[in-house]
Amino acid sequence: MEGAEEMGETLTHRERWLRVFHYQPVDHVPDEEFGYWNETYTVWHQQGLPEWVRTEADANKFFGFAPRAMVPIHLDIHPWFEAKVLEETDRYRIVIDHRGVKSMVYKDGKSTIPRYLEFPIKTRADWEEFKKRLDPTDPVRYPANWEEWKQKVANRDYPLGIFCGSLFGWLRDWMGLEGIAIACIEEPTWVEEMMEYLTEFFLAVIKRAVEEVQLDFAHFWEDMAYNKGPLISPKLFRQWMTPRYKRITDFLRKHGIDIVIVDCDGNILDLIPHWLEGGVNVMFPLEVRAGSDPVLIRKKFGKDVLLMGGVDKTKLIAGKEAIVEELKRIAPVVEEGGYIPHVDHRCPPDVTYENYLFYLETKRRMFGIPDPPHWEQVKETLERAKRGEKGVL
Repeated sequence: MEGAEEMGETLTHRERWLRVFHYQPVDHVPDEEFGYWNETYTVWHQQGLPEWVRTEADANKFFGFAPRAMVPIHLDIHPWFEAKVLEETDRYRIVIDHRGVKSMVYKDGKSTIPRYLEFPIKTRADWEEFKKRLDPTDPVRYPANWEEWKQKVANRDYPLGIFCGSLFGWLRDWMGLEGIAIACIEEPTWVEEMMEYLTEFFLAVIKRAVEEVQLDFAHFWEDMAYNKGPLISPKLFRQWMTPRYKRITDFLRKHGIDIVIVDCDGNILDLIPHWLEGGVNVMFPLEVRAGSDPVLIRKKFGKDVLLMGGVDKTKLIAGKEAIVEELKRIAPVVEEGGYIPHVDHRCPPDVTYENYLFYLETKRRMFGIPDPPHWEQVKETLERAKRGEKGVL
């Protein structure tokens, strides 16, 4: 991949990001990362991370990652359900969240999955009531300062995208995995009707933004796979979802948006061809241990597929030698283009702060990414901690 730097060009974050995903020359690959478990911040504070770094936005600023933003539309249900605690003991809380999902949340201090007890959609009648919260004409869909915001982003130097929702993942959240699985078998017409409603809802909400703002990418969320494969058959995916993705992505491409990301954990190999057929071309976050290996995916699907993620998080736990080998393993795909490498999910607290800084430094050196201006100060936080000194950056 010929570097833009060699051509005498200085690229903005936006130009670099767009060029990578169009296999065009760049000075270096964009410097992005996924995020962190909440517990990771707590553990890292004991290992040198400044106390003020407590959110993903804080971390992005501290570690010096490239900026990226989303259009501030409200695509979620509205109004939200009233969130409340129904029962509380020393071990757990039973709560209803803003989606209307009842669950048992344990107080063990870990990011464990709650025990789900009840979901808001169990019948067609439930759906008819629930979808009143998915009104595309609701004024809350767009911020009151929309015109002012458009002016603010018109001359930006960073990529700007739009969230386009979810066809299966949200239904699973609202019905539960068992509920949506049974519906796929016993009431397939109803499942397709819900996906159709969501498709029309998404198109109606995003229309204004897509037509009024020059956007760089779109983003779907699904999380419809586990480590052995998808939660529904590729046949049903192709029948129900591919044509509906295609309607949305055709509209996006009509307005110049040809980078379309899907966020799906687990093993996505059997779904990739059907996403590609539907116009969704960026696979993220590529959980390597689940089988979604960027090297394998590029070999199997070629340059039609674009990639984000794919650095095995367990290698950051294993140590520095494993980190180097993992980055060497994916280097040929990075060199080909169409790939932004970063950790394949949120960084768990098992990864030490020292290993994470080593990973960032090694990734930047290996892929020609310049250190952010304050990087020496960042590294000094680790050395201070090793010396038992207190203080913040």
